[in-house]
Amino acid sequence: MDKTAEIKLDEDAVYVVKNFKLTKLTAKEHGQDLIVWKNGQVLDIDRSQRVRVDGQEVI
Repeated sequence: MDKTAEIKLDEDAVYVVKNFKLTKLTAKEHGQDLIVWKNGQVLDIDRSQRVRVDGQEVI
């Protein structure tokens, strides 16, 4: 099965291809994304967000 997809090169993102489907991970202001692999395939994306402490009463 031969499939193709087009992506925009003028935006920051990460793309995951799994089972002929394309998933786009968009950029966040702060944080990190952890890609979890199992048997050579992406299983999960663990997204965390960093919040800078700057005198807020509540986060």
